[in-house]
Amino acid sequence: MKYSLIFLLVVFAACNKEQPVAQIPSDPPKTPPFGGTIFIDADIVLPSDPTSFTSISFTGQESREMFDRRVDGWITVEAYLFIATFEGADDIEIQVNPEFGENAASNQAEKYAPFIGQLPSVLRKDVNTVWIHAGTNPFGGGNNNLLIHTGQGEDYISDGILEETLIHEAAHTSLDAEHASSTGWIAAQNADNVFISTYARDNSTREDIAESFVPYFAVKYRSDRISEELKSTILQTMPNRIKYFDDQSFNMFPVE
Repeated sequence: MKYSLIFLLVVFAACNKEQPVAQIPSDPPKTPPFGGTIFIDADIVLPSDPTSFTSISFTGQESREMFDRRVDGWITVEAYLFIATFEGADDIEIQVNPEFGENAASNQAEKYAPFIGQLPSVLRKDVNTVWIHAGTNPFGGGNNNLLIHTGQGEDYISDGILEETLIHEAAHTSLDAEHASSTGWIAAQNADNVFISTYARDNSTREDIAESFVPYFAVKYRSDRISEELKSTILQTMPNRIKYFDDQSFNMFPVE
């Protein structure tokens, strides 16, 4: 398990969900057990896991407005554009900063598209675009988008947590608006009475969904890849959040 930085932005909207009824196991943690959940295990998702990505095509170069962490603001550039196609899902436009040049831009789009295809369908449902820039800057989610900085991406790949990071970011993009302020999710937070990470605790309305989805995914779909100790910690810390996610009947293709 390696350590790295990640953080992002999103916008939320409220909705109502059924309140969970799960019981907290004996001796749950009294403080968050982790700093951030993308670091808990590098093998939750592997590069060899199934992907729904099927093809990618270059469509030209046009003006696009993109968020760039390096300037902490919006820029308008003549981006290289690619359409990535995924089985059973809408296409995604990948917009690559022209700083790369056409060949390198194509390489970056082709590099990240299969990883995005590994995301369960529920996490890609609101992803319409992907922004790719150079730089060692945090990834981001929200704005119907995934934000990638390739220098940071190389660090995530080296640490083995690129896939876990994309889960976190895509949860922001596709889950926060519907779930982060819902009565059901708030009830789950209150029933668990502890956060899975200090990052979630310190940003409870902005980060708790994304921070919780990675460990949820680990115990529900990749429990054979994590230690019994890690599994126990997750189950003891967030049983009501786990039940909340279970109750949504999420589309998890191609995971299952």
